[in-house]
Amino acid sequence: MYDSMDAARISGYFKRKSILITGSTGFLGKILVEKILRVQPDASKIYLLVRGADASSAQQRVQEEVINTELFGLLMEKHGNGFQQLIQEKVVAVAGDIIYENLGLEAPVLKALAEEMDVIVNIAATTNFYERYDVSLDVNVMGVKHLCQFAKQCPRLKMFMHVSTAYVCGDVRSREVLILEKPIESGESLREGRYLDIDAELRLVKEAKKELQNSPVDEAACKTERKAMKELGLQRARHFGWPNTYVFTKAMGEMLLGQLRGAMPMVIVRPSIITSVRADPLPGWMQGVRTIDTLIIGYAKQNLSCFLGDLSVVVDVIPGDMVVNAMMAAVAAHSEEKGQAVVPVYHVTSSLRNPATYEVLYESGRRHFYKNPRVGENGEVIPTKEMRFFPTIARLRLYLMLTFKLPLEILHLVNLLLCGLFSRLYNDLNRKYKFVMHLLDVYGPFAFFNGCFDDINMERLRQAMAMKTPEDHMFNFDPKTIDWDDYFTRIHIPGVLKYLHK
Repeated sequence: MYDSMDAARISGYFKRKSILITGSTGFLGKILVEKILRVQPDASKIYLLVRGADASSAQQRVQEEVINTELFGLLMEKHGNGFQQLIQEKVVAVAGDIIYENLGLEAPVLKALAEEMDVIVNIAATTNFYERYDVSLDVNVMGVKHLCQFAKQCPRLKMFMHVSTAYVCGDVRSREVLILEKPIESGESLREGRYLDIDAELRLVKEAKKELQNSPVDEAACKTERKAMKELGLQRARHFGWPNTYVFTKAMGEMLLGQLRGAMPMVIVRPSIITSVRADPLPGWMQGVRTIDTLIIGYAKQNLSCFLGDLSVVVDVIPGDMVVNAMMAAVAAHSEEKGQAVVPVYHVTSSLRNPATYEVLYESGRRHFYKNPRVGENGEVIPTKEMRFFPTIARLRLYLMLTFKLPLEILHLVNLLLCGLFSRLYNDLNRKYKFVMHLLDVYGPFAFFNGCFDDINMERLRQAMAMKTPEDHMFNFDPKTIDWDDYFTRIHIPGVLKYLHK
C-alpha cells in the first residue's frame, strides 16, 4: 500500500514496464496512451489490443485512430523528428478482440505476450445504453473473463486495472443516497429476492438467438433479431433493478472479476460522466457525445427547445485527464498487492467533494453563446433562445403529446380522408416521435439521478499525493481544484463545439 505519492513515483513506476491496454481507440484509452508516453518515454512497450484482420491492419488502425489524433500534438512537439521513432519503438498494435477466448490470438503470440506483461488496463467496453444484449454480454462480461484468464498466464503481472462506471449502482432517483466504494458481490441484484446468475443469462441469450434464427435469414429477420436482442437486454436489466443494458452488464463484469481474480493484484476504477480534457495535453479535447453534451449541441443548433432535467440536480462529471491521472496513481499505489482481502474500488467522481448542477452547465452555455453567437450560412446572427426544462418525465411526456402527438393524430385523420396522400410524411414523423419517447424511457433515469458517490478511497490517495512541483500538478485528480463555471465556459463547451458539433 502507498504511503506517499508524487509525480516522480508515478511516472517512475512505468519505467521499463510492458503495459497492455484495451479500448485504446476510445476517448479514455487515447488519453492514457498519450500520458504514459509523455511522462515516461522509457516504458518498455505499450501493447494496444485492437480489432483487425491482421497485424498490419491493427497497426494502421492505431496509427490513424490513436497516434494521428490532435491529442498527440504536444507529444509530437516534444519529440520533433523523433516522434515517429518513439511510436515505432514503444507502441505495438496487437490484432485481437477480448470477446474471444485467448483474446483471438494464436497460441505462440499469446504466450509471448503473456511472458512480457507487467500491467493490464481494461478500458474496452460497449457503452450504448440500448445495446444488443448478446453484444453487451460479449464485450462487458465475457471480455472481462477472457482478459482475466489471460492475466493468470502472465508470470510478471503486477497489476490488473479494470475501468467500470460509477453507475453500476443502478437507478437512484427517489432519495438521496451515498454510494460506497465497495465491490459488487457475486449474484447481487438490486431487486430484493432475486439472484443474478451470469451463466443463466448467457444461456438465456443463446436460447433466444437460436429461436430467432429458426426463421429464414433476410433483412427483415436480421432487423427483428436486432430489436429483440436490444429489448431483451433492457428487460433483463430492469428485472434485476438496473436502468439499462450498459450499466447492468458492467456490473456483471465486476462480479465476474470478483469470482476469477484469485490472488491477482487488482484495482477497479469507476468514473462518473467523463468530460473533455481540462489541463493537459490539450484542454477541451474530447471524443464521443456524452448525455450532457446533447444539451450543449442542441442549444448550439437551436433545434432543442426543451430538455428533461431539474436544474438543481447535481450532474456528476469529471474531466478525462483527471480520470487518467487517478488511474496511473492507483496502478502505482497498488502494484504487486497479491491476495487482497477486498479489491480496491475507486470512485473517480465529483458529486461529494465539488458538486456541479445542471444549472451551472446551462448558465455557462447561455453565457458562452451570448458572447459568441452562432452565425448562419447567410451570415446572419442566430439569436440565442431560452430553453425549457421539465422537472419530471411525466410533464415532458404530456408536453410532447400535446405539442407533437396530437398534431400527428390530426395528420393521420387527414391522411385517411385523403386516401393516404400523406402516408409517407405521417409514417416518418410517427417513427421519429416513437424514437424520442424510447430515448426518454432509456435515458430519463439519468436526468434525475439523485445519488452521491462516496470517494473515501480516492480521497486517501489524493491526500498521499504531494503537490509541490509543476510535475506533481500534472497528476492532479482532485475535483475540488475545478471551477466548474470556468471549466464549462472556457474549456468544455468550446471543446464540444470544436470536436463534436460538426
